[in-house]
Amino acid sequence: MLSEVPGAHAVYSLVRTWEGQTFFDGWDFYGSYDNLTNGDAIWVNKSVATTGHLAYIDNNGKAILRVDNFTNVPYNEKRDTVRITTQDSFPVGSVILLDALHLPYGCSVWPAFWTRGTKWPIGGEIDIVEIVNLMNHNQMAVHALSGCTKATTSQQTGTNNSPNCTNGTGCTVLETNLNSAGAAFANAQGGVWATQFDVSGASIWFWNRANLPSNLKNPGSSIDTSGWGLPSAAYPSSTCNISEHFTAQKLVLDITLCGDWAGVPSVYNATCSGGTTGLCYTDNVIGAGSPRYDNAYFIINYVRVYTVDGLASSISSSLHHSSTSSTSKPTTVVSGSGSNAGVVLNISSSHLFFLLCVGALAIFI
Repeated sequence: MLSEVPGAHAVYSLVRTWEGQTFFDGWDFYGSYDNLTNGDAIWVNKSVATTGHLAYIDNNGKAILRVDNFTNVPYNEKRDTVRITTQDSFPVGSVILLDALHLPYGCSVWPAFWTRGTKWPIGGEIDIVEIVNLMNHNQMAVHALSGCTKATTSQQTGTNNSPNCTNGTGCTVLETNLNSAGAAFANAQGGVWATQFDVSGASIWFWNRANLPSNLKNPGSSIDTSGWGLPSAAYPSSTCNISEHFTAQKLVLDITLCGDWAGVPSVYNATCSGGTTGLCYTDNVIGAGSPRYDNAYFIINYVRVYTVDGLASSISSSLHHSSTSSTSKPTTVVSGSGSNAGVVLNISSSHLFFLLCVGALAIFI
C-alpha cells in the first residue's frame, strides 16, 4: 500500500472543496473549440454554459456538466459542451477526491477528470477518469517527460496496459471494476475516486457507493489513506520520480466528442458498431442531440483536495490571498504539478504536442 512506503504520508488536511451552490466558484471555463484532442466539441464559456443549461446546480444541490442535447447541429459544425479547470493548483503531497453519481457515456462521448502541471506538458499529467463511447470500465494513466515508466507491481487491482509514461498514450491501467463506467456506474449509485499524489508515487483508488471505506462516507477536515487497501492503479516513484517529473497540479473536468480517441474508427466501432455510417461525427454529433446525448452528463457530489499537515496552512493562506488579489485567475503553486481490453490506443493531438515539447526540451538540455 502506498502509505506504507517510506516517505509517503497517510494523513492529509482539507484545503479546498467544491460542492453545492458554490461548486463552480474557482474554475475557469475553456471558452473555445476543442483544439487539444481534435474533438467535435465547443467548450463554451461560463455565460453560454450557464444560460445553455450545460453547467448548473440541480435542485438536489448537485453539480451538473453536460453535452448540449437540445440543439440540432448542422453538418460541419460542432456541438457545445464543457471543460473547466481549477484556478488553483495543488502540490506533491495531496489527495484528490471525486464523488460522482453519474458519468457521461454514449457513442462519441469522451469524458475525463484529470490533473495537469501548471505549465503543461512540463509538470506531468494524471488521468483519473477517462472513458470513451460505451466502454464498460475506466482507464487511468500518467504522462510525464522522459525517464518515467510504469513498474510492474502486484500492489494494485487494475491491469497494466502500457508501461511507458512518456509516449502518446501514457502508462495506462485498466480498471477491473465494471461498475466504473456507463449505465452500470449510475445503477450502482456512482462512486468515489481518490488520488494520492505523493513523493512515494501516485495511486488511484475507486469504490462504488456500497463499498466506500468508512472515512469516505462522510469525509471531514482530514483524511487517512492507510486503511484503503490496494489501489486500482499504482505508479511508484521507484520508476517514476514524482518530485522530479511533477509540479503542482490543476484539476480538469471535461467532455469532448469523437476526436483522437473516441472518434478513431477502430475504437468507435468496437462499442458503437450499430451506427448508420460507422463514423463517429456523422453518426452522432450532427442532427438532433436527443436521445444521443441524453446520458452525456456528470452529476457530482463534490471534488475535494487534501494536503499533508505541514502544507495545509500555507496552501489555505495562499488560496485566501489569491482570491483577494487584483488578478482574476489566482494560481497557487506551493511545492514540487479508455477502452475495452485489447482496443488499440491512439496518440491524441495534445499528447503528440506533449511529445514534441519533450523533443524540443531535449535539444536545449
